[in-house]
Amino acid sequence: MDVATHRFDADAHAARVREQGYTVIEDFLDAATVARVRDGLAPYLGAHHGRNDFEGFRTERVYTLVARDKVFEEVTEDPRLMALLSRFLQPGFLLTASQAICIYPGETAQDLHQDDGFYRQPRPRPAISYTVIVAVDDFTAENGGTEIIPGSHLWGDPGAPGRPNDPEALQAMMVPMVMPSGAAVVFAGTLLHRGGANRSPRPRLAFTNQYCEPWARTQENFYLGIPREQAAAMSPRLQQLLGYDIWPPFMGQVTGSHPAKALEPGWAPPVVAQRPPA
Repeated sequence: MDVATHRFDADAHAARVREQGYTVIEDFLDAATVARVRDGLAPYLGAHHGRNDFEGFRTERVYTLVARDKVFEEVTEDPRLMALLSRFLQPGFLLTASQAICIYPGETAQDLHQDDGFYRQPRPRPAISYTVIVAVDDFTAENGGTEIIPGSHLWGDPGAPGRPNDPEALQAMMVPMVMPSGAAVVFAGTLLHRGGANRSPRPRLAFTNQYCEPWARTQENFYLGIPREQAAAMSPRLQQLLGYDIWPPFMGQVTGSHPAKALEPGWAPPVVAQRPPA
C-alpha cells in the first residue's frame, strides 16, 4: 500500500458526499501518473468532436478508456476509489462508463443534468451510480471545469416542492470545481452538474469513470467494446468491474455458468460447444 492510499480517509470523503453530494481528492494522481495519462491518451486525441450539443461540438471524447492503456486499468481499480465507492454501492458494483473529455476553446456549457438520470426512478432516492472526474489539466472557472450544485443530490424531481426550478436561481447556485491537475472530484449520480463553457485560449483535458450498482445496466457495453483476449489479461478486480462476475444469486450467468469462464483459453459458447453434429 502506497503512502497516498495509507493516509486516505474514505469515511471522511463519504461523509462529504452524503452531506453535499461530492468530495475532492486533491492528491489523487501524482505528476508521473498524470504524464502517463497524457501519453496514453495522445494516440487517440484529434480524431473527432461531439455529434450533438450534449457531447459538445467543440468537445472531444475517447470512449472505452479503461482498455486504451495500462494506466487507465490501474486508475479504474484504484484502492482509494474502491474503498470510497464501497460505502455507497453494493458489493460487485460495476464500471458503467469510462472516457476522456477534452473541452476546446469556444465550447458552450452543457445543460444541467444528473449522471444516473437514465435510471428512471423518482427522486429523491439514493444514487444508483457515482462519477469520478480526474483533472489532467488544471480545472478553472474559465476553461470548462465541471460546475456543480452542492446539495442537489437530495432534491426531488423537477417541479417537486422545495426544489428550485428557475434557471437564474439554479445558475446562482453553481460552484465551479477549481482544482489542480491530478485532483479528482467524486460525486453522486443524483448531483446536478454540467461541463462548463471554455472561455480560455487552451483546451481542458480530463477523464471520467462512472460506477453503478451491480444490478444496473451499464452505459458502455464492455463485453463488445473490449476484446475477450484483452479482458482475460486484466486483473480479477477489473474483470469484475467490467461485468465478468455474478450478482447473487445468478444475474450475469452465461448459460448457467460463471461469466469468468468465458475468459478461459479455448472457451466456446455452450450453444456452439454443445451443438449436435450436422
